[in-house]
Amino acid sequence: MKRTFLIPGITVCLFLSAIVSCSDNKKELTVEQDMKAFIQTGSPMSIETTLGNDLLVAAEQGRLGLLDPSVHNENNNLIPVQLEKTEAGTNTKIVVMAPGDSSDHQKYVLMESEVPFKTIMKVSRDPNTGQMLFEEDGKKVLQYNYQTIYDKDVIRLPSEPVEVHTRTGKDTFQTASIYAVPRSNYIHPLYGLEGEMLTRDWPNGGHPHHRGIFWAWPEVEIGTSRKGDIYALQKIFARPTGKIELTSGTVFAQVAAENLWLWEDRDSIVREDVVIRVYPAKSGIRIIDLSIKLNALADSITIATRDTNSYGGLNLRMMTPQNQLISYFTDQPGTAPLRAWSDFNGTFEGNQSPSGLMVVQHNENPEYPGAWVEYPNLAWVQPTFPTRGTRFPLLRGKPLVLHYRLIVHAGGKPAESFSKMIWDAYNNTLTPLYLFNSTTK
Repeated sequence: MKRTFLIPGITVCLFLSAIVSCSDNKKELTVEQDMKAFIQTGSPMSIETTLGNDLLVAAEQGRLGLLDPSVHNENNNLIPVQLEKTEAGTNTKIVVMAPGDSSDHQKYVLMESEVPFKTIMKVSRDPNTGQMLFEEDGKKVLQYNYQTIYDKDVIRLPSEPVEVHTRTGKDTFQTASIYAVPRSNYIHPLYGLEGEMLTRDWPNGGHPHHRGIFWAWPEVEIGTSRKGDIYALQKIFARPTGKIELTSGTVFAQVAAENLWLWEDRDSIVREDVVIRVYPAKSGIRIIDLSIKLNALADSITIATRDTNSYGGLNLRMMTPQNQLISYFTDQPGTAPLRAWSDFNGTFEGNQSPSGLMVVQHNENPEYPGAWVEYPNLAWVQPTFPTRGTRFPLLRGKPLVLHYRLIVHAGGKPAESFSKMIWDAYNNTLTPLYLFNSTTK
């Protein structure tokens, strides 16, 4: 189910190599690629295929399912399939969570369900705040803050004291910190599988500009005369345009939103498209895919980490848990495949057991893999971009696209063998990888 608010056009492209045969209301798919990583991690698969009219209607109505005939019979245990995109002609893209059982011959059947599957993954606009709330079967998963958040609006733990600053203008505050500035375009709260809050926004004391999961750079230069800091909310701000698309369904919920980077809240310098896709929890993990595209609207724009040698890019300010453990992994240069992921875990308030968040880099990101930076005293570990000692140019007509997968998990640090399969599933061609269309609808 889609809800549209002045939608930016988005194309999502993935390919599944399969041999197919079909009738009006059934279609067989024989997968020719290794599915071990998908099946053992419960990762999503995106399949490009063709559907007859009956199956296409079933997909549009939420009645399309996937059957493994070697494990189940045709009367039960259909796995829900969600329609992702129908292109002109016959190409259709569907998404399904990998089945829990492995079939040696990897044959599946697409078929109709008599009744629609339950729409368990939902995203909706909060009528009071305008923010986007993701839920699984009525349980909060995360909030994407598309509209401006002031300190009085921040979602905090009950145990966390509130510091409210005096507002003197649109976004001006009488405060000891120049960084205590209202903000938008970020994820907070992100919840664990038991409902515990994993991220922190507008922390008291130092670093009030930290805001959950956000994508921003401390150094944004326009030519040689203008320098801003969208990371610390100085000179440059990300502002919503109102072009946003919400998708709810049986397999995933998704937000696709447009923002503009404004110089001193006046001049548009970058158009940003962001896609956040959330899948249901399965086998102790929840998968969240994040894609960011930056289009330059002015000349001579560059972005960099702080002093070109530290933090910037995809930033994560976490709650500080008990028994905090930060780790990260990158294969040696020249390794094939060259994997890269991090993990942050501990025992968070609201959960008596450990839980955490993995971040997986996609190998199609420019300058992959980004170096890892950690700040344990700030409950922080991130993949940085661009490369240390460089400035990355944002060029008109040549957008920068970055992809990351977030894994919310129960328990402590996942086993390395499992983490490798998580990376493999994300970086295999079966995995949804979001591309963008510059045409605005």
